[in-house]
Amino acid sequence: MSNVELLRKTFAESLGVEEEIVHENLRYNTIQEWDSVAHMVLVTAIEGRFDIMLDTDDILGMSTFGKAVEILRKYDVEV
Repeated sequence: MSNVELLRKTFAESLGVEEEIVHENLRYNTIQEWDSVAHMVLVTAIEGRFDIMLDTDDILGMSTFGKAVEILRKYDVEV
């Protein structure tokens, strides 16, 4: 499984949605499941799954699935 697929799975599990709706343009607060509480669950899951520690700017800036991919690259995760 590639890291993009692993990230997609992490999003789906953390938000409680099907993987099919997790796409590049999935945006924070555009689906009921991705609210502020779910966002923090998602951040924790990403940090655990990829063994990284996101800084505050990245946590606040992670507004789409595509942006999450960019942020992982910043932490040298191959995606």
